Amino acid sequence: MATPYDGKVAVWHWRGDYIAEDTIDEVVATFKGWAPNVKAIWVKTSDGTNWMGKWDKSDMAINGPDDVVRWVKTLERHGIEFHAWCVVRGVNITEEAQRVIDVCLVPGVKSMILDVEPYAEFWQGSKEDVRRLMEAVRRAVPGEFHIGMSVDPRSQHFKAIYPEEWWPFVNSIHPQVYWRTFGVSAREALAEAYRVWGDYGRPIYPVLQANVDADSLEEARKIAIGEFDAKGLSYWRFGVIGPAQFPVINRGLGGVSPEEPEEPEEGEAEFVEGFGQVIVVRNGDPTYRSGVHTGENPDAVWKTDQNYWGWTFHYKETEPLRSSVWARWDPRLPEPGFYEVSVFVPAKHATTRRARYKLHGVIGQDGELVTPVDQNSRGDLWVPLGIFRFDPTQNPVAGVVFLNDLTGEDDEEIAFDALRWRQIVGFEPVERYMADGYDAPIGTFEERATDQVWPGHWVDATGYAALYRGGTQYHTGADLNLNKPYWDADRHSPVYAAAHGVVTFAGELRGWGNVIVIRHDPLVGTGQVMYGRYAHVENVRVTEGQRVVRGEQIANVGDAGGLYPYHLHFDLSPTDILESKPWHWPRDDLNAVHTHYVDPRDFILKHRPPMR
Repeated sequence: MATPYDGKVAVWHWRGDYIAEDTIDEVVATFKGWAPNVKAIWVKTSDGTNWMGKWDKSDMAINGPDDVVRWVKTLERHGIEFHAWCVVRGVNITEEAQRVIDVCLVPGVKSMILDVEPYAEFWQGSKEDVRRLMEAVRRAVPGEFHIGMSVDPRSQHFKAIYPEEWWPFVNSIHPQVYWRTFGVSAREALAEAYRVWGDYGRPIYPVLQANVDADSLEEARKIAIGEFDAKGLSYWRFGVIGPAQFPVINRGLGGVSPEEPEEPEEGEAEFVEGFGQVIVVRNGDPTYRSGVHTGENPDAVWKTDQNYWGWTFHYKETEPLRSSVWARWDPRLPEPGFYEVSVFVPAKHATTRRARYKLHGVIGQDGELVTPVDQNSRGDLWVPLGIFRFDPTQNPVAGVVFLNDLTGEDDEEIAFDALRWRQIVGFEPVERYMADGYDAPIGTFEERATDQVWPGHWVDATGYAALYRGGTQYHTGADLNLNKPYWDADRHSPVYAAAHGVVTFAGELRGWGNVIVIRHDPLVGTGQVMYGRYAHVENVRVTEGQRVVRGEQIANVGDAGGLYPYHLHFDLSPTDILESKPWHWPRDDLNAVHTHYVDPRDFILKHRPPMR
């Protein structure tokens, strides 16, 4: 039985905000550069009754058929096929069927793969629900349109999903061969998949687990093709595939890879669609240097390991009083301009909350710019330090980054991994610095990095433009409260800068208590400048004129000296009213509220950082 997968290599895509790329074009550039043999990308479109945009807040999110069209057209321009996949739950048959139908009917969609698994958050319907769902789908979707089914192939899960009910409606089976997850060898996992589903009467196309070492992945690829005669392969998933795995995936169904792209010379700039030039400096590259202050043998001080991508990195214990080692990354920037500077934080040997990266040659900054990173909250992620302007023609150390082991902590570890510089193009810079997006000013790092704007159990007790104080005055922003797991849990909680910027006011105001106003940097792509006001705070940590970065603690939640219950008053202004009047309050003038303030929740939701 011929299928759309014969002779092809595909990669599954789950969520845009779980990958390093920010746009569909960047996804294409990655595959073109690392694995041009990949001819199909399988994109998740829905989960139950919801489009994936409910969870995926990236530019690549699927919120309806129009977004599917955008994906299809972008991939078609580069000779890559779009295949859809979704999770069906069997809870609301009519709406779930409609999600599937809406995608299948988009011109250019090559197939639909239904992810059917017997777990919570997956298939929960009955045997009868299978037939109801698929009859509804097949009444609307032409019979020649290919629908596959992806399954957990272990024998104990076979009957739980009612395979005999799916059989009349699906055209292929895609067993999830996750040998490392299952705790067996690749050969054992493949053998069980073909033993359990081999007599089902539908062609089998294995889904190979990609977050394994390259040798294990190559072994699985060869076994699937050579011993089980797989006619096509797919890999789970984009976002966990690194430089070590891409060459294996690029070999396709043959034994020899076509000519693979050479790795760039260390420190050499590459062009990546969506940016200008991209430079990555890793440990061991000629432009990476490290040293020891104590005169000891460096091999006795530094420890080494490999990160998820197979890159070697340094690490050691943190120092509470004085530094003992240092590292230096030099990008040798090719030309003046704005660059996004990011650090790679590995998932192991990175427990410090106070890694202090020092940027040199930032235009407008006297001396080095210290940017803190909580490595403990990041794992196998590129973490942006910010977007900065550099001019290597005027400053030979433009873009250079230093890091040492002095963090003030005992018994933690600090990792010295790769640095990346991405040239920002496509807009006219309006100032020296740019903001990459906004986060909530409260909550833990993990909470602020989720899709939820007011993180965890934080709530807005008042609401933007809402009447309060007996219904006579309009509120300018949000009154952020935390009353779980106990009442007054927000008391003394940290307050963070919502975006990069400069403090224009930090002091006490009558009726307000302590107030901080930050002129946030222009947003990348729009140039929008916003002023953020953080009111009723205590333990103010910043002063006027000080530069802050997104996520930097600036104060703690206070009560304005007893004037109010503990909470953070937070508002955002698109005008400069708060620079000249940090106490500004429109009272009953609703027009003034809308002129000088925006809904902070809505603004943050629309301007999240691309990577957190």
